[in-house]
Amino acid sequence: METERFKLKDVLYGIVIPMLLVLLIAVLTIYVNPTGQHHVLGTAGIGGTLAVIFTQGFAQMIVLGVALILGLLWNKWAGGAAGFIMGSIYYLASAGYYTGYFASYMGAEAYHNFFGDLSSLFWIVNAVIIGYMAGALSNGSTNFKRMLGASLTPAIITATIQLYMNYNFSLDFAGATSNFLLDYSPRSMAHQLWAVLGTGLHDSAGAYIPLQYNASSIAYGFTLAFVPSIALGVIIPILAKVMSWYGLQPQRHA
Repeated sequence: METERFKLKDVLYGIVIPMLLVLLIAVLTIYVNPTGQHHVLGTAGIGGTLAVIFTQGFAQMIVLGVALILGLLWNKWAGGAAGFIMGSIYYLASAGYYTGYFASYMGAEAYHNFFGDLSSLFWIVNAVIIGYMAGALSNGSTNFKRMLGASLTPAIITATIQLYMNYNFSLDFAGATSNFLLDYSPRSMAHQLWAVLGTGLHDSAGAYIPLQYNASSIAYGFTLAFVPSIALGVIIPILAKVMSWYGLQPQRHA
């Protein structure tokens, strides 16, 4: 059989598109990420919110999105297996990053083993669940409404599970003597996400300012906790439907 001749589009798919993805990731990491070198969108307010969505939220959408689309286009087993692989990679990467980050920027007292953090570990569970549930609910259907429902349902469920884990089981830096460390432990920040800015912290005199909530603070917490997942639940079925039009889907097995 004669092999395919080299075409210009091979350069597009083999070099141009991968390099554009590398450039996009570099820009997000250096210029958009709130902890990046330049963080052009800022670290607080609406700019900081968008920066978190475009970086951490985007990374989480990729991790869950791979499992989700394979569940929709192939079957529940492929979705669950892809979720286990993607979730494991994200867990290892994020746990390693935060273990080093807190120790490097906040001193030895802030060193905690994030590999033992249940909220981080649950990214594996959620990635498996979202892929499996999408495949089970769609059951091979290419009807867009069914695919949308099969995508949004596990996306919202996994977002709720992750929110619960972050709020109740993320690391709290127990035993820390510094108020700064107590204020910025992962669990404290998960609580502050839904609270009025400046509450849930210690003031300059060391007095604790109790958590306070209002409609604006709750809307901010909801945006960061659920909007990326809802967007994922809408975007992936659209992508899956377009792929099905062009036959870009694996062979299904019962």
